[in-house]
Amino acid sequence: MIGFGRVPVTPTAFLQRAATVHGDRTAVMEAGKSLTYADMFDRCRRFAGALVGLGVKPGDRVSVLAPNSGAMLEAHFGVPWAGAILNTINTRLSPQEIAYIVDHAGSKVLLVDAELATLAKEALACAAGRPQLILCGGPAGESFEDLLENAPPVQLPVEDEYSVLSINYTSGTTGRPKGVKYSHRGAFLQALAMMNHVRLDASSRYLWTVPMFHCNGWCFPWAVTAAGGQHILVRRPDPATVWNAIAEHGVTHLSGAPTVLMRLAAEPPSVAPALPISVTTGGAPPSPTLLARLGALNFDVMQVYGLTETYGPAAICDWRPEWNSLDAEAKAVLKARQGVGNVVSEPIRVWADGREVPHDGKTVGEIQLRGNNVMLGYYKDDEATLAATCDGWFRSGDLGVIHPDGYLELRDRSKDVIISGGENITSVEVEQAIDAHPAVLESAVVGQPDDEWGEIVTAFVTLAPGQSVTEAELIEHVRARIARFKAPRRVYFRELPKTATGKIQKFRLRNLD
Repeated sequence: MIGFGRVPVTPTAFLQRAATVHGDRTAVMEAGKSLTYADMFDRCRRFAGALVGLGVKPGDRVSVLAPNSGAMLEAHFGVPWAGAILNTINTRLSPQEIAYIVDHAGSKVLLVDAELATLAKEALACAAGRPQLILCGGPAGESFEDLLENAPPVQLPVEDEYSVLSINYTSGTTGRPKGVKYSHRGAFLQALAMMNHVRLDASSRYLWTVPMFHCNGWCFPWAVTAAGGQHILVRRPDPATVWNAIAEHGVTHLSGAPTVLMRLAAEPPSVAPALPISVTTGGAPPSPTLLARLGALNFDVMQVYGLTETYGPAAICDWRPEWNSLDAEAKAVLKARQGVGNVVSEPIRVWADGREVPHDGKTVGEIQLRGNNVMLGYYKDDEATLAATCDGWFRSGDLGVIHPDGYLELRDRSKDVIISGGENITSVEVEQAIDAHPAVLESAVVGQPDDEWGEIVTAFVTLAPGQSVTEAELIEHVRARIARFKAPRRVYFRELPKTATGKIQKFRLRNLD
């Protein structure tokens, strides 16, 4: 039988189409400079050629340590076109954590933004491997531009759409980062889902406020390109920068954690944007108060739910037109729900006691997912992959309910993971850092609700007999060992509540102060 449709899908194909259809139109705006889609297509192919010239072979891993920048965006196309696997690294990690990721991934090349050169060099000093270090961005980043200028265009085809496109590291319940494997097929479909649900088209101007190192920017590098929209790049999403970009570029879309939105609402412009801005947020449900403030700023907010393991948003609060007639309070309650599976997701289930929970909005169970936009598995960690599997479903570790209308609502996070400002923080990792202090007998770390951050890291500590340490000293002790954003914001010294068998009862700590 002759088949004409058996072409492996990949999200990088969206750039080739954009160069054909929108080649003369603006693709990227960054620091007052612009690139057309034809320019971007050329640069990404020469990016691939530069990597091949450095000895990168198909299947090799290429790591990128950079903020939202042109090089980071181009890596989402150039690295796969070299046949390599993309690994974007959280810029807020410590040198030791970066070293672990680079070693575990077996990175052949580490592309680093010039402003992070010192961090990268400290990380490589701790690493066992020695990837080639290439600087990009700023005056000190000319080595990358030199490579591009002299490189031939390369665009290797994808032979298998289920092959690994990227590896995104996330903290597991053991505290060690796990490498989540994305396929070309999964990222292709997830990008189309994002384009559909946030209504991206060729007139869209997407402001990069969610980091591209998070789940490959929720697959928006490919989604915006598929739509032929503009990528508006800012290195830091501080309120002044964001509001200036919105005014200057006529931004239509942005995404980010509730903490980013809260800061924008706290420092509003003198005049709200004239046209509505589509905003996608996840990590923690925005409060009704925040939603009201954002509404006054002409922000149309959509709540989403997902994990690194699901390419970002697997569920979206798909808004029904009939809800428009409800009052503001009722709308806010509905908007705060996590919703239903996106258009390429399999239906999400909430599972307890070996069966799906009733759709009553009350019965709590574990949120489980499956489908094309769920990871291939954990890189070099079959044991963790198996532990996260339940009859072919991915176990999120998150708890939720299903309402009678089929919409998911998150009720609690996995006890070991704290989500603060959109960042996943493993309590075990923080506890290990605290326990390394000689004055500490034992500790328990939990996430406590916070209006700005969603959750904040809170530590309860029992000191060893005859020992003393202050809250400030212990926080600095932790910051010296792991990423600063993971350190506790509060430390309470007390005996820890335990079961009869000696297990710490963390649920009793979450509402204590």
